[in-house]
Amino acid sequence: MASAKKLLGHINKTFGTLAFCRKWLERDDGGSFAVHGNNGKQEKYIGALKNLCDVGLVTAYPPLVDNPGSYTAQYEHTILLRPNCREVVSRGDDY
Repeated sequence: MASAKKLLGHINKTFGTLAFCRKWLERDDGGSFAVHGNNGKQEKYIGALKNLCDVGLVTAYPPLVDNPGSYTAQYEHTILLRPNCREVVSRGDDY
């Protein structure tokens, strides 16, 4: 599929092997302003993305879900949010 090949090129250039979410492809910068400026928006890509997932070139991951009305985030470190500051509690001597 030509559209799948084009989308795979965009994904490889923009995200490499990092995980990304579908809505980033719809942004004006296509997921990275540094790579595309404001000219990276992907349109009509759902079929191509499904094809890439079906053949195993892109791995689909479920979204992070929590209780309705609460916030969900993913970080490289564990952080503690306090009223007046934030503290990174997972940072050790090796970082």
